[in-house]
Amino acid sequence: MVSKDSTSGTVKLASGHSYPLTGLGLWKVPQESCAELVYGSLKLGYRLLDGAADYDNEVQAGEGVTRALKEGIVKREDVTVVSKLWNTYHAAQHVEAACRRSLQDWNVDYFDVYYVHMPISLKYVDPKVRYPPGWSYDGTPTGALEIENSPFHETWKAMESLVDLGLVRNIAISNMPGGMIMDLMAYARIKPAVLQVELHPYLSQVNLVRLAQAFKIHVTAYSSFGPTSWVGISDTVVAKCEPLFTHSTIEKIAKDHSATPAQVILRWATQRTISVIPKSSSSERLKGNLENEKFDLTEEEIKAVDELNVNLRFADPAAADARLGVYA
Repeated sequence: MVSKDSTSGTVKLASGHSYPLTGLGLWKVPQESCAELVYGSLKLGYRLLDGAADYDNEVQAGEGVTRALKEGIVKREDVTVVSKLWNTYHAAQHVEAACRRSLQDWNVDYFDVYYVHMPISLKYVDPKVRYPPGWSYDGTPTGALEIENSPFHETWKAMESLVDLGLVRNIAISNMPGGMIMDLMAYARIKPAVLQVELHPYLSQVNLVRLAQAFKIHVTAYSSFGPTSWVGISDTVVAKCEPLFTHSTIEKIAKDHSATPAQVILRWATQRTISVIPKSSSSERLKGNLENEKFDLTEEEIKAVDELNVNLRFADPAAADARLGVYA
């Protein structure tokens, strides 16, 4: 089962491996700054690096890790390196090759956690044609999404083989709804160790978190800062939201603890044993984010943040329905 080690800021996954409560997310990190950001975060004390093939910066992230290892800042066994299987590689025959490509890019021998990025199977795109392949089959921002007939149980069996081969220590799921998790648990030989989902005060996902924890699946939150995480991507929705950093509830709690609003938002998750993976280009904010576990919120404060929930989802695959050209 998942248990918290309060002295080290980590939890124990069901597999027995340690997993940090606060890590660095690499989504939207530009290639030109990624290596330095990863290296700097490891110097600051970060021990969880959350990447993905789709982020198009794994080579640079690996350069940052390699530099930190060579300088003796960290040992490989002290760093939780994470990657994700993209949607176009769900067919069983492509899973291992996709994992090996990411391992090569990171310049590591194994992943501590390897996710299925989304439970969505898209038509295979040869890496020699385009890598990472993105969403649309033709590679254009508005191109049609073409579905591939790859049942998830076949994808998961191929994921399990990665553990057998020693390429991956823990396999995991991301963006998966409760009903599909229940189905997966009925046939999985190796159970998912972690569930990563969008989770922030405007989308608390209480029932999904409860379900995952009942199955002894650790939960990691992405987009912890809600609207701020989606500036430049979902600006129409973002414009309708009160930024969490300036919300009166968050500001008051932050003032009472001499903390930053970001630390309050992150602590609202980590205090409930939910990991977070915020990113920042500022060393000061990186340090502040990592220090979110240095204070505790009261039950009343946690409840006050809970009450901000309005089920506002920014990452919504259903919004792509008009681009499913294969079914048009």
